[in-house]
Amino acid sequence: MEIVPNLSAASKGNNTSHSIFRWLAGVIMIAPATLIVIGLFLYPFMGSLVGSFRNESKEWTLDNYFYVLETYHMDLLFTIAICLISLVLVLALASLLAGWLRLKADPFVEFLFKIPLFVPFVVVGHAMRVFLAPHGTMNSLLASTGLFNPDSMPGVAFSTLGLIAALVWKNIGLTLLLVMGAFRGINSSYLEAARNSGAGSFRLIKDMMIPMSWGTISVAGILTFTSMIGNFSIPAMLGDGGGSQMLMIDLYYELIYRQDAGAANALGVISYIASMGAAIYYVKKVAKS
Repeated sequence: MEIVPNLSAASKGNNTSHSIFRWLAGVIMIAPATLIVIGLFLYPFMGSLVGSFRNESKEWTLDNYFYVLETYHMDLLFTIAICLISLVLVLALASLLAGWLRLKADPFVEFLFKIPLFVPFVVVGHAMRVFLAPHGTMNSLLASTGLFNPDSMPGVAFSTLGLIAALVWKNIGLTLLLVMGAFRGINSSYLEAARNSGAGSFRLIKDMMIPMSWGTISVAGILTFTSMIGNFSIPAMLGDGGGSQMLMIDLYYELIYRQDAGAANALGVISYIASMGAAIYYVKKVAKS
């Protein structure tokens, strides 16, 4: 009697083996990125979260948050305001410039605005100190015209305006790169049709390019906001020592000068929370795409 092999059972076994292999391959592919996120973000965050609820005696308490909110609530509002104002300026400038470069390519101008990508934050802070100081480069150039008195010209290096200018200049490069990539992905036939209907360059940017690329612009804004709120070098070099400070300066003061790890952890957690909404939106946007 001839024995007929069970082909269906063999096929089912092969499918199971292939499924396990694909699952293992997927795990291996995502393992490095997952380990980096756990090691560089989740583990430090959990350490800060636990430490923010403990005092020097290792007792559980909310005193760190009461102290931080009472002492630094104005700095928190100042930080969020500075980041939002800088973000609006960055997105507006990047969108207008990217639209102009999409319509009229200019490699030299594009190169100039990509320079901030390669300049470290501390170098930006020092350069702005030199450029915007009371007797710095900008005021010296204005005084050389003879129209201004160099002794009465204000310096903006250590003001809110100087801080915003430095943050905008540093972050314009990455934002421009992302927005310009989205604008260049728009089909040229749409732009030509709008031009034939009488739309000018500004209307093309405002009514076509920006709405069609809003997803990318939102992601660029989220990355820029989180970068600004966690920046230390620029506020340290341009901040006003007698006025409100960015949160990272307060965190440095608590950790280094007062050596209060609980208060520093509480400030860190508050910074995480301030960035969390933007981060959640970013993750959802990436998941949809």
